[in-house]
Amino acid sequence: MTTASSGPGKLSRRALLRTAGTVGVLASAGAVGRGLFTPAIAGPAPKVRLAWTEVAACHSPLGFGVAKGIYSRHNLDVELFYQGASGQTLIQALATGKADAGAGLIGDWLKPLEQGFDVKLFVGSHGGCQRLLASKASGVTDLAGVKGKTIATYGIGAPPQVAFQVTLAKAGIDPETDVTWKAVPFDLVGESVNRGEADLAAHLDPWAYSIEKQFGFVKLADTQTGVYEGHTCCVLGANGPFLEANRDALRRLAEANIEVHEYTAAHPEEVAQWYFDTLKPAGLSLDDLKAVIGGLVAHNHPIGQPLVDQIQKSAEDLKLVKVLDPTTDPKEFAERVTVNLLA
Repeated sequence: MTTASSGPGKLSRRALLRTAGTVGVLASAGAVGRGLFTPAIAGPAPKVRLAWTEVAACHSPLGFGVAKGIYSRHNLDVELFYQGASGQTLIQALATGKADAGAGLIGDWLKPLEQGFDVKLFVGSHGGCQRLLASKASGVTDLAGVKGKTIATYGIGAPPQVAFQVTLAKAGIDPETDVTWKAVPFDLVGESVNRGEADLAAHLDPWAYSIEKQFGFVKLADTQTGVYEGHTCCVLGANGPFLEANRDALRRLAEANIEVHEYTAAHPEEVAQWYFDTLKPAGLSLDDLKAVIGGLVAHNHPIGQPLVDQIQKSAEDLKLVKVLDPTTDPKEFAERVTVNLLA
């Protein structure tokens, strides 16, 4: 049985996976160089092409994990595939076989999965990377004040709009009739609000953090607190044929994903430094990246039944705001679109 090689005690691989989705059992587990696992796996490392969005701060643990050899210690040859900044390009990368697995927002995954897209979700990464921000000029200081206002986001139907439609609906505001949604270019969401063309901004980190800081916007909600307390934000999925042929490799990918996010939770400054040095994100300082990466709920990476429960909760939310079909059964749907790598 594979055991943890550092930390306060020894954990079997299965014991780690059973606990990692709910508590940060390994957050203080020592340096990357020592590792959390010593997989006793014979044979060559299978290759996994993992789609990511390199400009997204919340994806930085994936690149960090490759650079620091975390995946290779799980006997995996992980090649990162830049799939662009859109959830639709992630779907296309998997559908066309350009990638075997990928990391994406739940808000991007669920509608294509409802429509029959051949992908299974298998492990969460973290919670929280979207913000709803109000300009000071708008006078909005709480969710009740959003009624009658205009919200800028980078696309109608994009994850920030969908996420905060749920927030508003649960606050008693009709997200279709009580507010106006305005699509603006991705890089101009903050500028448009600052110029008074909209009252609020709904955006993704690190850009949301950046415009909140730059313009002194007021954060009304995010996807870590309030109705999203305890929710998973980003999830890894694998296309069906790859899963069928490489289930054990995906289980090890899930283990590595948990390990790298636990490490990130304990050492956000180190991951931020790697991100800053390697990717040189425009307009973001090292301190910005430390704040964004350190602010993620990096312990929230469910697998097995906890992941099914998370997807069911998200499906219920998306039905509430009419993204998923009214006939969709959230429980049956969650069980159908996930795979339990602990089984």
